[in-house]
Amino acid sequence: MASTLISVRGVKKHFGEVQAVDGMDLDIHKGEIFGLIGHNGAGKSTLFKMLLGLLPASSGEIRINGTAVAGSAFRVVRRQIGYLPENIAFYDNLSGLETLHFFADLKGVSRNGAAPLLERVGLAHAANRRVRGYSKGMRQRLGFAQSLLGNPALLFLDEPTNGLDPEAIREFYRILDELKTQSGVTIVITSHILAEIQERVDRLAIMKLGKLQALGTLHDLREQNDMLLSFELRLSPLALNEVESLLQPLAVENLRIHGEHACFQCARQDKMAIIAALGQLHGKVLDLDIREPSLEDLFLGYA
Repeated sequence: MASTLISVRGVKKHFGEVQAVDGMDLDIHKGEIFGLIGHNGAGKSTLFKMLLGLLPASSGEIRINGTAVAGSAFRVVRRQIGYLPENIAFYDNLSGLETLHFFADLKGVSRNGAAPLLERVGLAHAANRRVRGYSKGMRQRLGFAQSLLGNPALLFLDEPTNGLDPEAIREFYRILDELKTQSGVTIVITSHILAEIQERVDRLAIMKLGKLQALGTLHDLREQNDMLLSFELRLSPLALNEVESLLQPLAVENLRIHGEHACFQCARQDKMAIIAALGQLHGKVLDLDIREPSLEDLFLGYA
């Protein structure tokens, strides 16, 4: 059984009449990459700040590794946490290396890890360049490097790939996977780019209006949701008339035949029966693509 690192129980946070987080219950396990998604204003960033102890909860309790975030003992736990906010600001007159030295001093960790971290995130060539000359993507990588100072056991990453190009995004997730598998780091990440994270997180939570709407693996969320699977067939000319009569008695929806292609949808529980029926076409199916609901499809369904 997975060990709980973060426990959130009955947490609420209001700003006047605005209920930013409304009765949140959540467990995050040690060593997992956990995705937190929701529309703008869903309460994700507010929850992040409460998990970090930067905002007090209006009610409820948050514990990290058994320690209450609201207590004085949390100061010790916080030293093992790395945080990359959605919008991070740096002193433009400092170089990249000086910036990491500054944050290392703030965190009370050795400066010796700064240069290797710049190398790790692909900024070694710009270590002595002033930050004012950094592109948005370079600033984001510098922010990621500062979150890794002191080898944290827990990382909070809020929209961490803003401004990164596709190659840098791939390298970013490679580093996350390395941190998880080699060091057992627990990672909590938010992103609006759902296609980017859907295969890269272990579990997901969907928030809406401060409440938890859904929780589980991508497979769990697909199982919980009644969204249809999409089939697309490429057929030989000999099967174009045959496929319609074959599928008609089955539980298919939105059947469309155009050219050599046939498209339709079905419920998950009917998938295998349809595949078995298509086997009766005896090689006349030249290609078959079955598309599961994407994380974006699921998110829009809940939102």
